[in-house]
Amino acid sequence: MARNHYYLSIADLAHARGGDPRFAYDGAGPDDFAAALQQALRDDALFQRWRAAQPDPDAVDASLGATDPAAQVQAKVADLRTDVDLITDLSMSVVRHRLYLLIGAAWQLRDLRAA
Repeated sequence: MARNHYYLSIADLAHARGGDPRFAYDGAGPDDFAAALQQALRDDALFQRWRAAQPDPDAVDASLGATDPAAQVQAKVADLRTDVDLITDLSMSVVRHRLYLLIGAAWQLRDLRAA
């Protein structure tokens, strides 16, 4: 699979939370968020917790549980927002799912390039 470089931004990280507190990001800054997202992409623990909470866990698309042990995430504050650089071979659907679990719709994809 090809590695991609995702460039994301979060307008207000301090208030960015997923819809379900059981899975939502609860850190305090860009470094905490980068670590949480990186962990969520490197292993399937967050996905498995979410899957177990679904009404029919066996009906959940297993491809959403894909992981990338080499995923790299960096985040920093820039111009009153948080910029996130993510390098992974995971598909956008997997990245999107993990982001929604962690911070809901509080993020924006700014660019996507081959890594």
